[in-house]
Amino acid sequence: MEHLWLYAVLVAGIVVLPGMDMAFVLASTLVDGRRSGAAAVAGIVLGGMVHVAMGALGVGLLLQHFPMAFNGLLLAGSLYVAWMGYGLLRNTQALSDVQDQPSRPLHSTFVRATLTCLMNPKAYIFMLAVFPQFIRPQLGNIAAQSIVLGAITATAQMVVYGGVALAAAQLRVWLQGSSKSQTAFSHWLGGLLVLTAVWTLWMGWRAA
Repeated sequence: MEHLWLYAVLVAGIVVLPGMDMAFVLASTLVDGRRSGAAAVAGIVLGGMVHVAMGALGVGLLLQHFPMAFNGLLLAGSLYVAWMGYGLLRNTQALSDVQDQPSRPLHSTFVRATLTCLMNPKAYIFMLAVFPQFIRPQLGNIAAQSIVLGAITATAQMVVYGGVALAAAQLRVWLQGSSKSQTAFSHWLGGLLVLTAVWTLWMGWRAA
């Protein structure tokens, strides 16, 4: 059990670091409300399960032997997050036009969250460098071990990103009372997304 506890600590430490997934949950909740945030969390958890499956099957080795594939994925993910940030910077009404119904269907948010997670280079680096170290062939079925590690990963994502969504939902309620605060926070969030994209691209490219 010792290596499972260590894996849980590592995963929690990585998930809690600000990145593409957290930025998407934050933006989705602020723009469309708590239900949209929950859909985003669910989509990211699904994406995390795909990452675990890739790690277990060794598909991630493809990215290790073909760095250009990794760099292409990295560029696509970073540009997508930067595009979301630019939209918030450009549209001053992005947060001030708060309505009862979300501007995007929940299933669309779910799919976008899954794609965001799948384009997250941090996850691929983790699967290549860390995940294999916690597979113990001498302990038996590798698939069963991967399921356990996947459950730990999903739990960490739900706790951390779920907390982000709840906090963002409360912040959204507070922002409804001031149009100036909504516009200022919209610009701040847009800038944060752009900076996140640049930072992800830079760090991921160096790691690649």
